[in-house]
Amino acid sequence: MAFPTLNDLLSQTESSTLEFKRTIEAPGRIAKTLAAFANTAGGWLVIGIDDDRTVKGVDSEKDVVQKLEAASDLFVQPGVLVRYQMVQHDERLVLIARVDESEDKPHQAKDPQGQWQVYVRARDKSVPASKQMEKWLQETHDISPELLQQHNVKRLLAHLKKNEQIAAKQFAQLVNISEYRADKLLQQLTREGLLLVLDKQHPKTYTIRK
Repeated sequence: MAFPTLNDLLSQTESSTLEFKRTIEAPGRIAKTLAAFANTAGGWLVIGIDDDRTVKGVDSEKDVVQKLEAASDLFVQPGVLVRYQMVQHDERLVLIARVDESEDKPHQAKDPQGQWQVYVRARDKSVPASKQMEKWLQETHDISPELLQQHNVKRLLAHLKKNEQIAAKQFAQLVNISEYRADKLLQQLTREGLLLVLDKQHPKTYTIRK
């Protein structure tokens, strides 16, 4: 995949496949983002950008590259391949890094307490995955075109394009079916790789994967 221009990336908001960082304070702090990208749909990490998307640049090219490589090699297991390039913008250096979706899922990242945890991308955040979600990440997904054409699925996807997540009860009310049927359909779409389940919260919710 070719690298986009910095202006192309700055024209977008943070999402499941894009994250901006002012700097890398320590390798472990960026590891969960790398693991989450690899576990989900891949993504772009842009370092040297403030929260309001102004270009601040990196203080040291060597330092930021060393921390990125340490994060991918030492704080993620199995390690992930990170491709990157330095670009110049108004005499400031910005690092653009790319992590592709992995065929060796699930990847774990070491948290601040030294524990290994699987992460996935849910909208613009890297969140812990449950054991069930870890299992589904390892499966090969082949989404049925017929399933995507179902009225209830179309309503669900339209809702998730405007809202971050949905619970089974909300989905049931949205399409006028039982909560049991709603949850079964949400689980099926998760197994097929279309959704992610965030079941470490109550009630558990589902979000679109890409």
